[in-house]
Amino acid sequence: MLVLSRKKEESIVIGDSVIITIIDIKNDNIRIGIDAPRDVAIYRKEIYDQIQKQNKEAAKAPKDITTFDALANFLPKK
Repeated sequence: MLVLSRKKEESIVIGDSVIITIIDIKNDNIRIGIDAPRDVAIYRKEIYDQIQKQNKEAAKAPKDITTFDALANFLPKK
């Protein structure tokens, strides 16, 4: 892990297109601004972890065969 010290209004750059700027520092809270392309997903870590957990659970879920049978009715007949 890279650890950097930044002051208010200072920034760091990640890759060629992500800029993180320290907006404000009050007590134990730090406000940051993130400038990134719209196609870059940005999540708080706890939300990202929830998404990953839900994706893993969904992948394990048994598939409902009736759904596949119902879809087969829309396929062209040979």
